[in-house]
Order: sequence, then structure tokens, then C-alpha cells
Amino acid sequence: QVHLVESGGGLVQAGGSLSVSCAASGRTLSGGAMGWFRQAPGKEREFVAAITWTAGRIFYADSVKGRFTISRDKDKNTGDLQMNSLKPEDTATYYCAARIRISYASMSVGNEYDYWGQGTQVTVSS
Repeated sequence: QVHLVESGGGLVQAGGSLSVSCAASGRTLSGGAMGWFRQAPGKEREFVAAITWTAGRIFYADSVKGRFTISRDKDKNTGDLQMNSLKPEDTATYYCAARIRISYASMSVGNEYDYWGQGTQVTVSS
């Protein structure tokens, strides 16, 4: 089992920056990956970014590429998502997720992730 707890987020004006963090506890994520997804009211959950835990290979959704940066700290068992140049359309609940096995073909597929955090709100005002 992996327990994930997000922190950070909040309210920021368009063009600003925020970061969200995810603390993982329980079994190791070694060999697996951590991802970030988001869901806005009335919309489907969408992939934001993912990072493989051991090698640190990174994947981004096109909508956030160049603006968001995902990272992980293997020693602290934490992951971070730094969000810059935020837009109102980035407003959503952001979820941290973890998967035990990697498949590069499905890093953006939410159903392939085994564990989920409770979510943290990010609101970008125009």
C-alpha cells in the first residue's frame, strides 16, 4: 500500500506561480512512478505530468509543457509540481497518483495508477 498526501496549491493571479507537493508513505515507489492529474468542475480528469521514480524520466501534457516542472526526491519520498505562468484554465483540483509498474505507453492513463491522494485545489484568477 502507498499513502499519498498532497499539500500546497491555493489561489494565484494569472501569470503567477504555485507549487504542489506529494508525500508518499508505505511501500517504496522504486520501479514505479508518480503522476499528477487534475480535474476541473464539470470536466474529466486529465493528465498533467509524471516522473518515473528510479530513472527520473519525465512526461508532460502538451498543455503544461514549458510551464510546469515535475520532480521527485527519492530520499524524502516526495514529489513536487512547480507551476509557472499559470492560466485561469489551470484551475482544478490537483491529484497526486502513484503506480507500482511503469509502462511508457500509458504514463498519462489515470486508470494505470494504483494509488491516489485526496487532492488539493489550485485556483487561478484572471
